[in-house]
Amino acid sequence: MGDVTPADLPPIVLVLGDEELLATRAVTEAVARAREVDPDVDVREYQAGTLTVGEIAEMLSPSLFGGRRVLVLRSGQDARKDLSTALLAYAKNPDPDVQLVVLHLGGAKGKAFADGLRAAGATVVPAMKLKGDRERAAFVRDEIRRNGGKCTPDAADALVAAVGNDMRELAAACSQLLADTDGRIGADTVARYYRGRAEVTGFTVADATMVGDVPGALEALRWALHVGVDPVPIADALADGVRTVARVAAAGRGSPFQLAKTLGMPAWKIEKAQVRARGWTPEGLVEAMQVAAECNAAVKGGADDRAYALERAVFAVAAARQGGAR
Repeated sequence: MGDVTPADLPPIVLVLGDEELLATRAVTEAVARAREVDPDVDVREYQAGTLTVGEIAEMLSPSLFGGRRVLVLRSGQDARKDLSTALLAYAKNPDPDVQLVVLHLGGAKGKAFADGLRAAGATVVPAMKLKGDRERAAFVRDEIRRNGGKCTPDAADALVAAVGNDMRELAAACSQLLADTDGRIGADTVARYYRGRAEVTGFTVADATMVGDVPGALEALRWALHVGVDPVPIADALADGVRTVARVAAAGRGSPFQLAKTLGMPAWKIEKAQVRARGWTPEGLVEAMQVAAECNAAVKGGADDRAYALERAVFAVAAARQGGAR
């Protein structure tokens, strides 16, 4: 990337969308580019909802001391009508030494303001939440490419399956993989890196199952089996999850610290189980314990299809929570 010149800096930038990581990144990049042009650039941030027309007029008027300014306006969708009118008027003839960066969630609220900025020629930076695993995998590939690495499509899919939907966690996982490898990332790299999380993965399956999140539990289960986790610790984690919730539910109300002594369990585990116990009936838990025991026997007894036994157990435990018959 060559030197940034003042002509490269758009006078108005509209960051449109509700994905915090992408929005924050867009602001950081805009400020960094402005600093390349003028290291002493004056950067100011405001909340659109509390800003008055008088204040904005002062900020946008030519400075007595010259110099470049970046004005970051957060929550643009909250701008009152008089403020958005003043800003749209300004957008028709912006000051070349001022860069106005407006963040807007992109929903129906304040839509006319966002549309007006776009119509006035604002540079639009999309920051929408990514929908679906395909978009997240594309983000992973792009993230690794931007930082000088290479990533195969199946590696990106595997990373999304391992890490989940949180953009910050995905970005962190990408930089971690880049730091720990030569930058060429294949599915085997991801599998190797995440295999150490076998135990955690088993508990992820159990946690999701106990709160009735069947899609989350199946996704975690398939990922664990995909990276070569043995089915036995997964079946154990599921049984432990059911058993813990049953014991904590039976102990009745009480603070985790009080129950820790009685149950001989760490307080954090009790606290987590108390949350998991919501929505369960005693009958449902008895049924879930039966399911977990059968699953354990099938997996340890070398059932022909241990993956199927685990999947069936996830469905059956979730059904027990709903009070449905197996």
